[in-house]
Parts: sequence; C-alpha cells; structure tokens
Amino acid sequence: MAKQRSPIAVEGYPFIALFAFITLIFALLKWGIFALPSLLLTLFTVYFFRDPERCIPEDEHAVVAPADGRIVFCGEVIDERYGPEPTYKVSIFMSVFNVHVNRAPCNGTIVNKFYNRGEFLNAALDKASLENEQSGLLMQTSTGSKVLFIQIAGLIARRIITYPNVGDFLERGERYGLIRFGSRVDIYLPRETDVLVRLGDNTTSGETILGYLK
Repeated sequence: MAKQRSPIAVEGYPFIALFAFITLIFALLKWGIFALPSLLLTLFTVYFFRDPERCIPEDEHAVVAPADGRIVFCGEVIDERYGPEPTYKVSIFMSVFNVHVNRAPCNGTIVNKFYNRGEFLNAALDKASLENEQSGLLMQTSTGSKVLFIQIAGLIARRIITYPNVGDFLERGERYGLIRFGSRVDIYLPRETDVLVRLGDNTTSGETILGYLK
C-alpha cells in the first residue's frame, strides 16, 4: 500500500467491482428503479476509496495528521498503552465523506502492534477510544520520541486494515492502512510536544502538521 500510485485505494476494488456488477445486471434486466440507486452506490464507493497524493512536510520534527477529518478531542491524558507517563492525545473523527487512507505521522520504527476486538459505538464519542474495535501501532521515532497511533472502528465501520508489523520502518506521510466506512484515529504524543491544532480543527492526512516533537 505504501508504494501505491493509484487515485483509488486498492482495498476498495472488490467493493467497486461488486456494486458495478450488480448495476450492470439491473441495467440488462431493464430494472431502472434498482439500477439507478445501484449506480449511485457504485459511484459513492469509488468516491469513498479515493486516495489522492499529498504534499508531505519535510521537517523531521513535524508530526502530521494520520487521517483526514475533524479533531474531536485534544488534551493531556494517561493511557497505559502508551506508558505510565502523561501523554498528549489528539483524536480525529472521519465521516464517510473523508478520505479513509491512513498515513504515518512521522518517521520511525514500529516497536509494538496490537489489535482489540470491541464494540461499534459512534466513533465521535470519547469512550470509543477504549471500547471500540481498534488496531494500534507504537512507534519509536527517528528523533527518539515515542508516538502511538490507533485506528478505531466506528458505528458503520467493520474492517480495520493495518499493514506494518513490529520492526518495520515508516516514513512520514507513508500510507499504512485504512478503515472502511467511517471511523477515527487517535494519536498519542509526548507531553512536551509543541501541539498546534485545537478542538474542532479539520485535518488533511499527511499534510496537516499536528505539532512538533522536541
């Protein structure tokens, strides 16, 4: 996925092909009442899985947004998955209209990976961070900092895709996974990070700078 150069995420091809096939069958049968909604669903699926190229900041201390969407939480917390020390958490909610390809927030090596089955609550809710299905990656950055980023399934989402494994090195802005049909990404940063974003801000994956590591 990281080397992909396609305007559509390859993970969406099976869905697009299925809906297009159904549309074709309805059209051949001249069932226009079903063919039109099916065509609209096919077009929306293409739109949902779009994967535009992004202009990645080059500053080695910059942390970029791992997802497109809106910031629904921004503040200091303690989370044992990050460690015993306080951390700064930024939560980004993705609606079905956002690009759903996720990108690495900074350069670094994956030192831990986890997956937890869970509920499918509205991803905009704070308790979704702990109770929903999720897949997390803990990174040791090239500058020596620790960054945790977690993909969280939402009310509609039912499939989280996370490609990297422990030991893999990711570059800032590199594609590393996606969540199908509505979701959220939480990112945990060192407490001393110079955070630039605030609650309610909109983010662009791979481009929006969330802050700078010290």
